[in-house]
Amino acid sequence: MSAPSDRPADIDFESLRAKIWQELQRAVGERDHEWRTPVLAGVDADGLPQARTVVLRQADPLPSTLQVYTDSRSPKVTELLRHRGAVLVFWSRRLSWQLRARVTVQVQTDGERVEAAWERVSRTAAAADYLAPAAPGSVFALTGPGDHASHHLAVLLARVESFDWLELAREGHRRVRFDESGACRLIP
Repeated sequence: MSAPSDRPADIDFESLRAKIWQELQRAVGERDHEWRTPVLAGVDADGLPQARTVVLRQADPLPSTLQVYTDSRSPKVTELLRHRGAVLVFWSRRLSWQLRARVTVQVQTDGERVEAAWERVSRTAAAADYLAPAAPGSVFALTGPGDHASHHLAVLLARVESFDWLELAREGHRRVRFDESGACRLIP
């Protein structure tokens, strides 16, 4: 059992919320930021947990959204179309912060947002992943080139319903939940 913290009991919730979004936005642009590759957890058709690492592509505090790209043929797309609720889990050793973002995911397979994303991705080595002849997780077969006429990029637009922030510290752990009703301290 840890000793009581010598740090102030009060946390400036608005400053903390702003710092969380600042770190999320930094993660989008900094390849070595630990929050760049969170774990996306959802459930499959059998109700079993599924978790995989994704790459954070955008973080917008005002609409409270996070954006991830995936292959439209990926099993996670089917899972998220059935059950839109998911959790993104971020860990930063540098900050000693864990952040769990409970989200509702909208899968977008066409439209302006997808084409803008494809415009950026198409100039990178990652483009080949979205032009592959078969879905992710398929058995690899040397079948020749795939249909390169169209890509299979999809955008997962995750609306943040709540954040569960946890700071691990020798002086005592701190935990805060942010949701539609505001912010509150939690027992770590």
